[in-house]
Amino acid sequence: MTPPLEPSGLRPSRVAVIGAGAAGLAAIKALLDAGVEVVAYEKGDRPGGLWARDNSSGLSPAYASLHLNTSKGRTEFADFPMPAQWSDYPSADLVAGYLADYAQTFGLTRHIRFHTAVAAVERTDDGWLVRTDDGGTDRYDGVVVANGHNWDPRLPDPAYPGEFAGTQLHAHDYRDAEIFRGRRVLVVGMGNSAMDIAVDASHVGGAPVLLSARHGVHIMPKYLFGRPADATGGAIAALPWRIRQRIAETMLRLAVGPPQRYGLPAPAGGFFQNHPTISDTILHRLTHGEVEPRPGIARLDGTRVVFTDGRADTVDVIVWCTGYRVSIPFLSPRWLGPDPERMPLYKRVFHLDDPSLTFVGLMQSTGAALPVVEAQAKLAAARYAGDYALPPPDRQRRDVERALRAATARWGDRRPMMRIDFDAYVADLPREIRAGRTRRARTTARPTAERTSA
Repeated sequence: MTPPLEPSGLRPSRVAVIGAGAAGLAAIKALLDAGVEVVAYEKGDRPGGLWARDNSSGLSPAYASLHLNTSKGRTEFADFPMPAQWSDYPSADLVAGYLADYAQTFGLTRHIRFHTAVAAVERTDDGWLVRTDDGGTDRYDGVVVANGHNWDPRLPDPAYPGEFAGTQLHAHDYRDAEIFRGRRVLVVGMGNSAMDIAVDASHVGGAPVLLSARHGVHIMPKYLFGRPADATGGAIAALPWRIRQRIAETMLRLAVGPPQRYGLPAPAGGFFQNHPTISDTILHRLTHGEVEPRPGIARLDGTRVVFTDGRADTVDVIVWCTGYRVSIPFLSPRWLGPDPERMPLYKRVFHLDDPSLTFVGLMQSTGAALPVVEAQAKLAAARYAGDYALPPPDRQRRDVERALRAATARWGDRRPMMRIDFDAYVADLPREIRAGRTRRARTTARPTAERTSA
């Protein structure tokens, strides 16, 4: 394998950033702040990634009713607070505008090549070669992968037995509720998108919306005791997660009761283990009979869907809210391994075989994404600028293995390599930057001391 590129006290001349969503924008800003030259590649015609609903890339899953499910105070970039006059849970359009303003305020857009898709990123003896779909090539000393992982829809695999004669779509393709007007809708899933879409459909459908789930989740309202629900998480962030779990579950039980009270399946894991669904409206629609719970699907039968409890319903539309695959099509398996979801990264940023290949946003957080990618971007930028030294490779691998064991114990086998605890992780990365600067100072001071003694 080609040896990794090391700054050795010299700043790399150029770094490529793949993607100009929230993660890519944070990376561009951090690199510029660190004095590193950067060029970013973006398929669409504007910054914002999945939040930019009218982006020409067509990859945004944002729908008309989408709002943040984490409060603005826990979602905003530390370097760019959201406007004080905004509501606690801004709309997708406001968030898209916020990201555009972020790019404009910090002069990021002039470093972005819009309408430019990356076809391949290849390691060479003297750096990285970025090839674009239009045939262009360029060489860089480092690459930041920030293409996101909520754009490649995942459908049930294996597919359910039988055939369905009605309309099917993935949540990624949903835009507004008009498609459901006068029709019987089945929503499959228990995540935030599933709840939003079920509520939307319940206002225009021709019959109560059916909500099917094989496994349950905790459902948290957006407000608890008059405050944004995730504000509680920040207040108790210093406590061990098991203690935080007990506190949160007690508060949730007092506020809304268990999901089983509403006919939904029991949560498959404890709070802070499986990501809760945030919704103020789904429980209201369930208690008013506008949304009806169903168990998992057994098979499809023409215009009918047969469920695991033996019930069968005639359905016009099925919406699959079944998540996304992690796809990084421009990198070879040499870097990704057999499954990108299981790719080990030091601090979820640095590739273990070559730290000049970094990742921003390739994680699954218990909280908001923006503070996480901002912290990751600053860590990556510190190394590209030559201000931060990684620990030895064996220590990096031990750290990754330790984090994986802890994540597997907490979250099981559902993407454990990608999982992070929001508060603990965001607090850890600035400490890691300081530790890396200390390591850097020691390695640069040692040759000087050796020359002096000689």
